[in-house]
Amino acid sequence: MLDPKLLRSNLEQISNDLKRKNYDLDVSSFESLEEKRKHLQVETQELQSVRNQRSKEIGIAKGRGEDIAPLKALMDELATTLKQKEQDLHALQSQLNEWLMGIPNIPHESVPEGKTEDDNRVERTWSEPTQFDFEVKDHVALGEDLQQLDFEAAAKITGSRFVVMQHDIARLHRALIQFMLDMHTKQHGYTEVYVPYIVNSDSLHGTGQLPKFKQDLFELDIDNEYYLIPTAEVPVTNIWRDAIADTGQLPIKYVCHTPCFRSEAGSYGKDTRGLIRQHQFEKVELVQLVHPDKSWQALEELTGHAEAVLQTLELPYRVVTLCGGDLGFSAAKTYDLEVWLPGQDTYREISSCSNFLDFQARRMKARWKDKDTKPQLLHTLNGSGLAVGRTLVAILENYQKKGGSVRIPKALVSYMGGVTELRAD
Repeated sequence: MLDPKLLRSNLEQISNDLKRKNYDLDVSSFESLEEKRKHLQVETQELQSVRNQRSKEIGIAKGRGEDIAPLKALMDELATTLKQKEQDLHALQSQLNEWLMGIPNIPHESVPEGKTEDDNRVERTWSEPTQFDFEVKDHVALGEDLQQLDFEAAAKITGSRFVVMQHDIARLHRALIQFMLDMHTKQHGYTEVYVPYIVNSDSLHGTGQLPKFKQDLFELDIDNEYYLIPTAEVPVTNIWRDAIADTGQLPIKYVCHTPCFRSEAGSYGKDTRGLIRQHQFEKVELVQLVHPDKSWQALEELTGHAEAVLQTLELPYRVVTLCGGDLGFSAAKTYDLEVWLPGQDTYREISSCSNFLDFQARRMKARWKDKDTKPQLLHTLNGSGLAVGRTLVAILENYQKKGGSVRIPKALVSYMGGVTELRAD
């Protein structure tokens, strides 16, 4: 959530900045709510002042032995009026906060202008796309020829956008998870955490999925308001909701493997083939909570940690900075890592690494302090390190051989128990 003080002091500039995200700020609504809030706040403060003065008068009159019944009657009437004003002010503040919850974060000045993903800026590439001397297959054809990816069985069990993995592909999927966790804990200094896969609505409000993106979530039809997690970002970041970190604990760095569940409500008809856009998929997520002075440095560091996975697996990729129009709701800046997929003859996103500044922390009341300061808002960041299913896709397509088998990257052989190649049974 944006700082209301910032909106009050610089409304026109913020409105212009948000246009870079294709968002039109309803300035008149804010001004109307603010005018009502200020008026009610002044009235409430004046009544509180009168109440305090009359309390003193009653005390003085009582000390003199005077009849205080008339004064108490006036005080009771005042208390009733004040209570109503306080309730009105609280209701209006709640309305204002709900309105603020729907406003996206401001893009950082380094974010390129643009409306769609076509306007994203390529920052760098790593390794050249794999060259083949035979006609390549996509991961669906490879997995089905190996008889180890079964989309029909998953459709029978559940429906579309699910998969059943078998034999060595299932083992490779599991190996990737362990490999990523080991890299981030042993080499990059993250603490591994295990979290619930079901969260409450407060957690989703905290990281920005609610209220705007409710249609993308799987809501559970039970008494309480519970949802399946769309990403580990939600439960992991919310560990620090309504909490205060000591400065000596910073930076806080978590890595977490979870399944993720998304309805893909806004992607009807898009990427319906294969593993690219599933309702259920796995990710290894990186989350950092840092001192405000360190968040831009942390973004570069976190992005480098995700890149290290691709480099170790020797998968060609590029890094792009998302333009304003393609930037996520809560993010101030995002780098996408896009891996090369020869079966599609294009780069596809495999990780998004974002700095949210204090946007999420304000919603969550996630703060830090030291002995000399009052509690202040943390800065939060996260990124996939990596999306496991898409990494599996990239390995199948980049490491395929002419006969339809698939080599195992050197870094994964030990995790595969010495298996060096995927073959049909």
